[in-house]
Amino acid sequence: MERDYFKKLQELRIQQGYTYQKMADKLHISKCYYWQIENKQRNLTYKMAFQIAKILKTKPDKIFLEELKASK
Repeated sequence: MERDYFKKLQELRIQQGYTYQKMADKLHISKCYYWQIENKQRNLTYKMAFQIAKILKTKPDKIFLEELKASK
């Protein structure tokens, strides 16, 4: 079963010890906004994906590329 990027994103965040609030603070957005991204209720821009990957010390492709390929 294929995992979507939201699950990968959540796993990376938790592994690195970040809460929703800590991620939101680093991204300069509200906790609610970040929660919506991670729970498929908010569209994710490339700029935001890049910023999230940078915080999680990875590349955007490692989190988001498989989902993009699957949607084509």
